[in-house]
Parts: sequence; structure tokens; C-alpha cells
Amino acid sequence: MGYNVAIDGPAGAGKSTIAKQVAKENGYIYVDTGAMYRGLAIHFLNLGIDPKDTEKIIEACKDVEVTIGYESGIQQIYVNGENVTAKLRTEEVGNMASMTSAIPEVRGKLLELQRTLAREKDVIMDGRDIGTHVLPDADVKIYLTASVEIRAKRRYKELVEKGVQCDLKEIEKDIEERDYRDMTRKIAPLKKAEDAILVDSSDMTLKEVVNTISRYCHR
Repeated sequence: MGYNVAIDGPAGAGKSTIAKQVAKENGYIYVDTGAMYRGLAIHFLNLGIDPKDTEKIIEACKDVEVTIGYESGIQQIYVNGENVTAKLRTEEVGNMASMTSAIPEVRGKLLELQRTLAREKDVIMDGRDIGTHVLPDADVKIYLTASVEIRAKRRYKELVEKGVQCDLKEIEKDIEERDYRDMTRKIAPLKKAEDAILVDSSDMTLKEVVNTISRYCHR
């Protein structure tokens, strides 16, 4: 049985960045569940499916295989054998993933893969419903958050550094809408597990957040 650390929280809270660092320092395998949903989102976009067309989304789940690989310790996402990792972080893909991840068949497609990894390996897994739904018996549960303004500024900075033209107010609005969708969906909504430790990173450095979470990880 693996040692499991679950990190949940809203979009832009820094879950992936923090989880990767904690994994590196503690020798865990990092599992980015959001990337898995984004992989499926790329499949739906490639097929030209409207995110509101639930029937077509469900049908598209039947002939797609999402798998995880690791290159130099970095997670790679494969969709039907194609490495789509470089395409995962666009706003279009993120919004499609947010809308379609509420569909039970989409979640079911990825759930067993996530749980199998956790059973076999020492993992740190981040997402929206890890501690509440995917790994309810995780050894450590963290709810990582930050204010909407801080999360929007971080995302804005990240995009500007990549040379992407963007508007801070639009990013803020997008984050607020994504929060609402994630927190109000009927299937496994985003919420803090009762036994999760709350970590608000609004006024913390990356190193401070990593150190705080690492302190709770004792085998």
C-alpha cells in the first residue's frame, strides 16, 4: 500500500507547482489529475465537440485511452498513445476540462487509473476532489488556496512570461467562474475535506508553502 498525500484547492492556487516540489523533496511520485482531465479535454476539442453536448462527450469517452508516463521524473500525459503534455495549459483546454469534468462518465474514465497508482506507489496527488472523493483515506490531506486576486496575478505573470497577451481582469473573471463551476457541480464538487489541513498561500513564498506541507508528511 502506498503512502498518499492529497492536495485539493481552486484553480491557480499553485497546487501543481507545490506538489511537484513536495514530491521531489520527499521521494513521492507526483500525479497531476488536472492534467489527465485536460488530456481528455484535448480529445473533445479535437473532435469539435461543444462542452455542453453531454451525450457526445460521453460517447467520446468510449474510444479514448488516457495514460501517464514519466520522463526524467516529469509526468507526461498520453491520449491514445500521443504525448499531449505540451498542449495542456491553454485557457481553451482548461475551460473545456472544467466544464466536462462534472460529467460522471468523464470522472469514471480516470478514477480507477488514479486509485491504482495510489495503491501501488507513494504518491502526492493534486486536484479538486482528491481528499474528498478520489483518495478519501489519504495519509495527509491539504486544502491549498489563495485569494482570487492573488491567483489571477500569478496566472497573468505566468502568461506574460510566456509571451501570451492577456488581460488581468479577464483572468480574474475566468477564475471566479471556474471556482463557481467547480464548487457547485453535482458530482464530487470542490470543497475542503473535514480532516484536511487548510493552507492559504496568499502571503506565503513558494518555499514557505513547500516547507509547511512537507512538515505534515511523516510516514
